[in-house]
Amino acid sequence: MEFLLYISAFIAAIAFVILVIYVVGAIKATKQTLNDVSETMQGIEKQIEGVTTETTQLLNKTNKLADDMGQKTTKLDSLFEGAKGVGDTLKDFNQSLSKLSSSISSASKVDSEKTAQAVKWGAAIVDFVNGRKNNKNK
Repeated sequence: MEFLLYISAFIAAIAFVILVIYVVGAIKATKQTLNDVSETMQGIEKQIEGVTTETTQLLNKTNKLADDMGQKTTKLDSLFEGAKGVGDTLKDFNQSLSKLSSSISSASKVDSEKTAQAVKWGAAIVDFVNGRKNNKNK
């Protein structure tokens, strides 16, 4: 019976060795998996750093563009104000021309009779002078 006890202890020892071998294999596989995960995480970290750097540069460029647009908009505002001033000046000039035209029109209506009479007198004088020239030539 003692012999059975030794055999069972030997079988238990072999089973324990086999168990240890499998556990060591599992630990090695786990270690390799963890190393792979670590390398992947380092790669991801580097990529995130690159993306962060590019994002920061893009934000800086966007801010510069926004500032530039603000400055150009301010300059355009002054240009539009100048154009408005030119438009106001042209409007005033048109009103002045309209008033001048109305004034000339009303003055010509008042003086139309005098003008007609002056034309008649001028025609009469021209006829008189022509008549005298014709009489001298005869």
